[in-house]
Amino acid sequence: MKTQKTLLSFLVACCLALTLSCSQEAPMPHMADVGHGMQLIVDGKPFIMLSGEIHNSSTGSAHYMKDIWQRMADKNMNSIIAAATWELVEPEEGKFDFTLVDEMIYGCREADLKLVILWFGSWKNGRSTYVPGWVKNDPERFPLAYNSAGRKGNIVSALGENTMKADARAFAAMMKHIREIDSKHRTVVLVQVENEIGTLGNSRNPEGGSFRRDFSPIANEAYAGPVPSELTEYLKNHEAELQPAVADAWISNGRKMAGTWEEVFGPSVPAPGIDWQNEYPYLTEEIFNVWNYAKYVGYIAEQGKKEYPLAMYVNSWLKQNEHGPGNYPSGGPQPHIYDIWRAAAPAIDFFAPDIYAVQYFDWVCSTFSSQGNPLFIPETESRPSGAARAFYAFGKHNAQCYAPFGIDGGGGMLSADVNDKSYDKAYGMLKNLLPYMQKYSGTENMTGLFVDQNKTTDSVQMGPYTITARPYSTARSFEVAGVNVGELGGRSATPAGFIIFRVAEDEFLIAGGIGGCSISVSGTPSKPGNIVAAERVDDITFDENGNMRKHRLNGDEGSMGTRVKEGEVKAVLIKMYEY
Repeated sequence: MKTQKTLLSFLVACCLALTLSCSQEAPMPHMADVGHGMQLIVDGKPFIMLSGEIHNSSTGSAHYMKDIWQRMADKNMNSIIAAATWELVEPEEGKFDFTLVDEMIYGCREADLKLVILWFGSWKNGRSTYVPGWVKNDPERFPLAYNSAGRKGNIVSALGENTMKADARAFAAMMKHIREIDSKHRTVVLVQVENEIGTLGNSRNPEGGSFRRDFSPIANEAYAGPVPSELTEYLKNHEAELQPAVADAWISNGRKMAGTWEEVFGPSVPAPGIDWQNEYPYLTEEIFNVWNYAKYVGYIAEQGKKEYPLAMYVNSWLKQNEHGPGNYPSGGPQPHIYDIWRAAAPAIDFFAPDIYAVQYFDWVCSTFSSQGNPLFIPETESRPSGAARAFYAFGKHNAQCYAPFGIDGGGGMLSADVNDKSYDKAYGMLKNLLPYMQKYSGTENMTGLFVDQNKTTDSVQMGPYTITARPYSTARSFEVAGVNVGELGGRSATPAGFIIFRVAEDEFLIAGGIGGCSISVSGTPSKPGNIVAAERVDDITFDENGNMRKHRLNGDEGSMGTRVKEGEVKAVLIKMYEY
């Protein structure tokens, strides 16, 4: 009898332990403030995404996408951004088909990849090509946007309530389905709602007319009507932290709490176009358009989160040069207009830039990593120069995601060259550096350097030490004591990027490359007459388990600065001393 009681107690204890174990599974993926900004948390730990966005149509059939996931994992990625489209999720109104969503999720799960689902609903690149046929063929029920010349665009109006609710129903149904099949596995970690939204088209169109805002009959009526009190109350309650563009427009017009859009924000007029970063042509019309798009997208995100509250973001086709709204999609989350988005769409967790105009790379990274917004780059160039920038984006700008577009190859001019291995090499190194990135993220002990044909030297000060990078063209270019003493031929045509960790007071882990480059560390001596030099230099590689392996460099290989050959990615550990 005693034995039976003992056995029964043991079985009860096992059941309780199993129940407790099941109840303590890791929380769902979410955004959290980790002390130096917002970061994605997956399985209870910060998750930095070495990612890529596959082509828009790559998930258009099960057979086409079947081999993509393992190919991407073999490129050393830990995540993928891929599209789910309204037209295929709801081909007939009210009838949902999640076959392709399942293929994406199961394919990523099998390849040990996390997945960001990109919802192509009402808009993609400012157009409405991914809405179902039953929406396209009923413009009375699902109204279109018009340009200033009164011409319809292939753009559903953001003031179309029927369209908004239909999009939201499909999106919520998809989020419910994801919860049902994936909440225990946590393959899907984020969702992008729509893509590069806003009215797009300008007066240079041969037919004339501008899409700086929606000029449809319902939009014109709303523009001539009152500004929602929800927006003016937000401006009043957040006046101290408003961005200059919105703040100046509202304050200079008397901080009005009621009135039409132009009464509250002033006349909508062009700007001189002298300082495009700080001038905002047709600002009132852009504010109006942004409010409508943000309310629409915010409603969709809110309905989706009711079913499965994953973090959700909106990406942006960027304002560039002197161009005003309509030259870029008017309505998306540009940094000067964040306040309108935050007032209208609190269900959106952050805003993400698509960076193709790389001459503005630093400006974009800086502006999108301000105001509490994490830097998340869901689209960028897939060429070797993009792979070089990955090191710089993570190191200098604390990026939480870096994703070249068209990384699966094929599909168009922005596609990756399937024979190019630049990202394979870059991500192969970065995945082994993830523990360092997580440890030093947001601190002064992590930074980056970047050089190209236009920026021939880049340097950074870390304590009493200076780390310097210079491009070069041949192995016959070298440095002595941080000074370039020989160079033959032109400079490398490919940029080089580096991520730098100060792992001890006088020790640095430096990794990166792609373009030909030399990198050196110099220091300021603590006493006159002393010299600062490298005590030791180790070439760093990693074994299959991510363990660091050191190979000591000296003589010709260690004393003339660290050289990275064209197309190469490498890491070195440099310890300095003073004598």
